[in-house]
Amino acid sequence: MARKTFISYKHSEAIDLRDEILKSLGEDASYYKGETSDSPDLTDTSTENIKESLKDMMFATSISIVIISPNMINSDWIDWEIEYTLKEIKRGDTKSRTNGLVGVVMKVEDSYDWLVSHIKKEDGCTIRHTNTTKLYDIINSNRFNNITENKYFCSTCKSYDKLTGSYMSLIKEEDFLADPTKFIENAYDKSQNLDDFNLTKEK
Repeated sequence: MARKTFISYKHSEAIDLRDEILKSLGEDASYYKGETSDSPDLTDTSTENIKESLKDMMFATSISIVIISPNMINSDWIDWEIEYTLKEIKRGDTKSRTNGLVGVVMKVEDSYDWLVSHIKKEDGCTIRHTNTTKLYDIINSNRFNNITENKYFCSTCKSYDKLTGSYMSLIKEEDFLADPTKFIENAYDKSQNLDDFNLTKEK
């Protein structure tokens, strides 16, 4: 089932990946509610006007896709966009729900080494280590936060499941582009089971 999506990204380095994500959505891209080339230019407008425009885009969405790029944390907007889509916002008689969240990790120079490394544990399991200094606090706080018994990929070494262990899963761009529906639906399913997670909604 198609979901109304918003893509949060740093324009100067992630616009091409944003376009690739929209292309990968196929017909479902018609449900995309974020910025496009036809959106009004807000460069010279006030912070409040920009926020109001973004709120209009995000309010009716159910999934937020966040492009994880090397200089993302220098953006003035991405952490605020994540916070807004996690909160339940009331407008008139309508109240938004907490969005599902999925992070798409950008490949840089044919590698993800700028963010991700892999460590082999003594029991033979290989776990992924993420450079958390590249991520906003609101992202780090919403990872490894499943509070149920189903959070582990391996119950022996206590490694978290990539898709169910965190409210915000981080997915390599090539994996996401190959099957976006899989990861969007995973994020949506988690948004329907909020009690399974210790959510952080403030940046």
